[in-house]
Amino acid sequence: MINAIFFDLDDTLLWDQKSVKEAFAATCKVAQEKYGVDPEVFEEAVRKEARELYASYETYSFTQMIGINPFEGLWGNFLDDDDNFRKMKDIVPGYRKDAWTKGLEAVGINDPEFGQELAERFPAERRKKPFVYEESFQVLDKLKGKYKLLLLTNGSPDLQNTKLEITPELVPYFDQIVISGAFGRGKPDPTIFEHALERMNIKKDEAIMVGDNLMTDILGASRVGMKSVWINRHDKERNEVVPDFEIKHLEELFTILEELNKEN
Repeated sequence: MINAIFFDLDDTLLWDQKSVKEAFAATCKVAQEKYGVDPEVFEEAVRKEARELYASYETYSFTQMIGINPFEGLWGNFLDDDDNFRKMKDIVPGYRKDAWTKGLEAVGINDPEFGQELAERFPAERRKKPFVYEESFQVLDKLKGKYKLLLLTNGSPDLQNTKLEITPELVPYFDQIVISGAFGRGKPDPTIFEHALERMNIKKDEAIMVGDNLMTDILGASRVGMKSVWINRHDKERNEVVPDFEIKHLEELFTILEELNKEN
């Protein structure tokens, strides 16, 4: 009998990729207005520089383990009480300036001061653009009260809580919120799933994990023997990780829950 549903946050309930895309578009438009650059070409250049820089820092293996991507580094403050997060807090101001300045250089512009201006503009734009999938609230409304709900998200507590602060309607739906940076390990590590099950006081066969990422949400659930639902809105290709169920819209979850609870 399924009594609890674990939801991933980014690109499962929150449309994080769209928020980042829109923040890039708004910031790159400033560069277009000043220098006439093609905003899409410039965005790609900044994304490339950001990825390469991010992978060069000593914090990279930690960010991989906790699940913090390069574009979160471009706007998160990482005000968390942990040595690794303190290192990130010290690194990110230079990282942001360098990513935008090197992006400018890649399109033929040498202007570090403007790079700094864009580095400060991007976080402000990202905070102004929180997107939630339309179906998220409709589905959570129907589930609340019938199932225990837990939010299981990778990332820095400071940054993930910022995302929740700018979409405050989401928080009341959840009985528990588990953030990898606070726990000390990220999905797909089985220990964070075990911790979440303990927090909810349920067994693994009473819960189901819903998420968009095969390598974190689905792999982690399978490692502890939990059933999993892969939300694949954008027709991503499968890899060797096999979910129990695959859906394109969260509403399809109700059919799965009915089937699973009929079996018991």
